[in-house]
Amino acid sequence: MGRKQLEYALYKGEQLVAIGTIREIAKDRGVLPETIRFYQSGVYRRRAKKGVDNRLQLIKLDE
Repeated sequence: MGRKQLEYALYKGEQLVAIGTIREIAKDRGVLPETIRFYQSGVYRRRAKKGVDNRLQLIKLDE
């Protein structure tokens, strides 16, 4: 059996932008998978403007 691909949801603020694996979301958005993973990092959250709820967020979906 193959490795199960994790699914994620990408939000901008409260709006759902994309759903799928990191590779699928990256392809849909026209960016590298590393860029999509960055949206989940603490560094990105610290760099995002405080009080602005319009940043991109990558959320891992439960099985």
